[in-house]
This record gives sequence, structure tokens and C-alpha cells, in this order.
Amino acid sequence: MICSINSASVNGIRGTAISVECYISNGLPSFDIVGLPDLAIKEARERVRAAAKTSGLRFPTGRITVNLAPANVRKIGTHFDLPILLSIMCACGAVKRPSSTCAFIGELSLDGQIRPVSGILPMAIAAKYAGIQTLYVPTKNAAEATLSSGAAIIPVNSVAELVSALSGETELEEEPIWVPERREPISLDFKDVMGQENAKRAMEVAAAGSHNVLLIGPPGSGKSMLSKRLPSILPDMTRAESLEVTQIYSVLGKLSEDEPLVMHRPFRSPHHTISNMGLAGGGTNPRPGEISMAHKGVLFLDELPEFKKDTLDLMRQPLEDGNVTITRVSGTVSYPAEFMLVCAMNPCKCGWYGDPSGRCTCSQFSVDTYRSRISGPLLDRIDIILEVPAVPYENLQSRREGEPSAEIKKRVNFARNMQNRRFGESSGMCNARMGPNELRQYCVLDDVSADLMRRAFDVFGLTARSYDKILRVARTIADLEGCRDINSGHIAEAIQYRTVNL
Repeated sequence: MICSINSASVNGIRGTAISVECYISNGLPSFDIVGLPDLAIKEARERVRAAAKTSGLRFPTGRITVNLAPANVRKIGTHFDLPILLSIMCACGAVKRPSSTCAFIGELSLDGQIRPVSGILPMAIAAKYAGIQTLYVPTKNAAEATLSSGAAIIPVNSVAELVSALSGETELEEEPIWVPERREPISLDFKDVMGQENAKRAMEVAAAGSHNVLLIGPPGSGKSMLSKRLPSILPDMTRAESLEVTQIYSVLGKLSEDEPLVMHRPFRSPHHTISNMGLAGGGTNPRPGEISMAHKGVLFLDELPEFKKDTLDLMRQPLEDGNVTITRVSGTVSYPAEFMLVCAMNPCKCGWYGDPSGRCTCSQFSVDTYRSRISGPLLDRIDIILEVPAVPYENLQSRREGEPSAEIKKRVNFARNMQNRRFGESSGMCNARMGPNELRQYCVLDDVSADLMRRAFDVFGLTARSYDKILRVARTIADLEGCRDINSGHIAEAIQYRTVNL
């Protein structure tokens, strides 16, 4: 009396096909689950037993052994409840054995209802690549599962309903593929920002090429105001980008039944008291952190020097590689982390260093100590460093609206479409992620531009990484203007975004 039922699990944000095997033999009644299950799976014994009895099924009284194969992969979560119950019922002959091309996912309540689970999208994708043709999932997860564009998705409400369908008494309808309604998010608009034209231009360049930005200025100059309006000009997400981000939010259980697909770029703004684990991810059972939740979007760090120094330095590797790797005794997982870092800070502790009014009360030692909280290697990974001065009274008094976000976004989308054609839309690459080969191919400088770069390198003491970042920013500026080649004007504008001395 052996039965095997197909299911799936999640490692990081990647799904893995799992086989739930059940063997029932004679002996003293017992119920063991093996195959590296976590505590939640071990507790499934009581949920499965109660759900079977309340659904009108006769639970076997022999020696029950359930194995989750492959046995060397750690299993986490409550979504094995349904396949465990089904494997037991099929092994004892109480339920008709399903086809080998079917898979089952779901958590059980004590009354036999099937509850939704997290991580359904990566599991559905794993089932597709494992050759599964029909996937049974909780009703509230069905719309999300259809995004995998693979197996036929069958929503199920209860154990009794599933048993009736497997026996042929009733028929369950396939869930139609979920089609999103294109709705623009309610967001703040750049037209509300008075003055600060140079800062607006820098934010436009940053959005077009996904460049990291640091804004420095006194209190009330508009640093946070500009940053919080950045989502309104970010380029539209491609389908591949949406699915990649959705898998992260699926694992975290942050998707809604009505909108199972993330269609707008994330904007994450953690408080400066965030822990290392909260930012990078981790835990006993590792989960994505804020930098992964900002994947393909923006991570905004306000009051940058107030963050712990070691917490900030955690971002150095993800900023360079586009992913974060977490190693624990239980195993190693990697999460994608291609985010656009946007930071804001005051020039000193009181906020008024260098202000013409002379209000600053900080000593030079205090100013240097405050700024030293941000390490040089982290600053070197920021593409655009910009001073945001206080807004003049004339700009505040003016009732003339600035350029709306919708107009800026058109130019940003135009530049990003040029990058998609250049690198291939499926690659998901943008100018900020260009490597040495792309820089050599797409950032060729004429003699005038090369001479300008040479002088800037000597005067400002630029590093090799800073040199590459200037080229990437210049490439984005050229894309915004629709230029095939980089000229000296593009280089000059890119250099001015690296001249602030910290």
C-alpha cells in the first residue's frame, strides 16, 4: 500500500518539485513524516487527521509513514497538508488515485476547508517545468497560479469537494488566466515641486537608467519630496520584470486575491532603525529583506547617516551583483536585489552646514564625524551625488505648476525602450547594470569627450568605478535625447553629478 502524490516547495524564491510518498503497513498505530520537514509540516499530522474525519473519510489505523522526496532538501510550510492527506487516502484505497500528471498544494483547516498559502507562483512555475498538466490549488490562490502560464489550474475549496471530483461524481472548473486591468497608481506628482530644476533633471536621468542617487541639502529643501515622487516617473515594467517581482511578494504572502501580479515598480522606505536581517533578509527560515522587496524598483533611505554603519555596508555587494546570498546551517538561498538606491541626508547634524545664513552650530570635527558614517566604498557605488539647496522665496511664491510627472515619464519610457532594444528586453538590463563589454561597445568617446574625462579624472581624483559610472550616466543622458553616440555635452552633465565633495 504505497502511493505517491506530486506537490512543490519553495527554496528562496525558486520552486522545487516534490513527491509526497505514503506507505501504510500493519503494526501499532503511528504517523511519521520524514524527509527534512520543519515544525509546521510535522504538525500537519493533527490537521490531516482532523480534516479527514470531518470530511467523512475513514482515517487508517495502521503504521503510516510519509516521505517528502527528495529527502535531502529541507521542506518548509503548511502547503503539504493537502498532498499528505491525499497520499494517505489513496494508499489505503479510500480515494481514487489521481493521474501522475496532477499536483496538489494547500493547507488544511480542521473542518476540511483548504486555506490559501504563500509562494504559490514559484511553486506553479516549478510544477510547469516538472511536466505537471493539472495543478489543484486553494481557490484564493488560483488567480495567482494562472500567472505561471503552465498547467491547468483547478481551484478547490474543501477536501470533500476534491474527493468528489477525483471519484468522478462532480467536475471542477478550470480557473481562467487572470488578466490585469491597467490602472495607474495614485502617486505624488513632480508638478508640486517648486524650483529645484537641476534636482528634477537628475531624478529623470536616474529613473531612465536606474542609477543610484544621493541628495544632500538642508532641512526643507525638498529631498524627501523629490524622492517620494520618483515612482511617478519610473518606466513601465515588462511582463518578465513583473513576474520576477511577484515571486518575491508571493513568498512573503503580500499579494492580494484581487491583484495577484505586481504591475508597478516597488518603492520601499525602511526606517533607520531597521536591523541587518530586516534589510538584507534572513532568519531561521530565510525570508527576503527590504533590498529584495525593492527589486526592479526603489529603495529610499531617508536620513542616511542615521542608519547603522554595518547595516549600510551590507548593501555594497548587492549593489554590485544584483542579488543577495544568505547562508545558514540549514542551507544557502539567493534573492534577487536589482534595486535603485535613493538616499537623502543633511550636510551636518544640525542640517545647516554651508548655509549663507550662518545658522550651523557644528564644529568641523562634528561635520566630519557625521559624514564619516557613510563609507567611501558605498559612496563609490552611487552614480549621482547632488546638492539640493534651499528653495528661494520667489519659487515658493510662484503659483505656476512645474512639469507634470506624466510628461517626464514619457521621456523616461523612451530612454528605457532604447535600452531594451540595445540589450534585449528579455535581459532586463539597463544602463546602470552595464558591464565592461557593454561599456566598450556602447560608450565610445570622441577625442573631445575623452579629453574632458581625462581632466575630470585628474581634478576630482576619480576612481575606476567612478569613471565607469560617469560613462553609464552619460549613456543614459544620450538616450534621453535619442542620440546614438555620447558627446561632450553628455559627459559634462554626467561629471557634474560626481563633483560633490564628501
